[in-house]
Amino acid sequence: MAWRAQLSRSMKELRILFCPSSPESSLTREFIEKNYKELKALNPKLPILIRECTGIEPQLWARYDMGVERGINLKGKVEPQIEKAVEELVKIGGALKR
Repeated sequence: MAWRAQLSRSMKELRILFCPSSPESSLTREFIEKNYKELKALNPKLPILIRECTGIEPQLWARYDMGVERGINLKGKVEPQIEKAVEELVKIGGALKR
């Protein structure tokens, strides 16, 4: 899980969007509750934005250098799949030209 400490090296911002009450977002809410503290502790200067919006599908967005953004829909994904999605965004950031 070395990728967890590399978030701040590969991206400028991580945003997690979800609905505070919908069942579709429940797995994303659980992921945030279990993992936010560790991710923030390993990447203290990286903005990790948690955005709640009624009726929205759960999503994960990363902003990289020069305004490049990538997003992944998290609907129906369980914790290991969400971790894999974050890891994928870290790899994308590492592959982008600086």
